[in-house]
Amino acid sequence: MHEVNHQVVCTLTYHLVEKITGWYGQTTNRTVHRIQLYTDTISTAKNTFKLEHVHDMSYKPFSSGAGLFYLHTSQGVFMFEVEANPSTFIQAYKKLRS
Repeated sequence: MHEVNHQVVCTLTYHLVEKITGWYGQTTNRTVHRIQLYTDTISTAKNTFKLEHVHDMSYKPFSSGAGLFYLHTSQGVFMFEVEANPSTFIQAYKKLRS
């Protein structure tokens, strides 16, 4: 968790899609979460990464307007389904890294 003096620099909303299989069928559970960029870390619903462990970010748009946001880290590449272009988030990250 972050201390009180850490403020969020930028936020990106994403959807987490989980398929749940039961005895009689399969359901899909979609939840909304946020990726939060702080001055020293990036935090998701499941992970927190120090900025020095984040190598890059990329975005693959779909014709529907949604797309996939990729967070390239030393622990691997993490993919997030987003509805908005994350260019503001990516630029804020690049500004912090420079």
